[in-house]
Amino acid sequence: MKFQHGICLAICLASMVIMGLVGCKKDEKAQAPPIDGTPYLLADRPQEVQQVKQFLAAAQDGDQVAVVGRIGGEVKPWVEGLAMFNIVDTALVPCNEIPGDQCPNPWDYCCASDLAEGRTSVKVVDKQGEIVAEDARRLLSVTELQTVVIQGTARRDQNGNVTLEAHGVFVQP
Repeated sequence: MKFQHGICLAICLASMVIMGLVGCKKDEKAQAPPIDGTPYLLADRPQEVQQVKQFLAAAQDGDQVAVVGRIGGEVKPWVEGLAMFNIVDTALVPCNEIPGDQCPNPWDYCCASDLAEGRTSVKVVDKQGEIVAEDARRLLSVTELQTVVIQGTARRDQNGNVTLEAHGVFVQP
């Protein structure tokens, strides 16, 4: 009986050590410092800004613009691991601002019937025009429903889809 108890104890201790090592590696990755987002953050809010709806209606490919919006438009407005997210026209009302609405994800704007005309994708790009390979939440310290002003370049494809390449982001306090 003592022999079996000893084997059991040894197996339990070995399992705890292995789980501890695996746990440490996961914690190290989860706590990795974000890359410095400072080059992408604007200290001052651009003066002349457009709403998302105005931007979508008038944008020509290559236009230099400043667009104000709130982060959201989907349950998951982020692209994991990349500095990409959606913004929504500030005139649209998120569900949490509708009295009595109990929506668990108010930033998805599921109650807005005209969401398609008031939402656009934002890609934070580096100096070479490549999407920054860091989650936007970590890079810019932003969350859902936060108001931001994006300064960048409009991109309109042959199908009429419009996105915004961000060269700078002002995070409204």
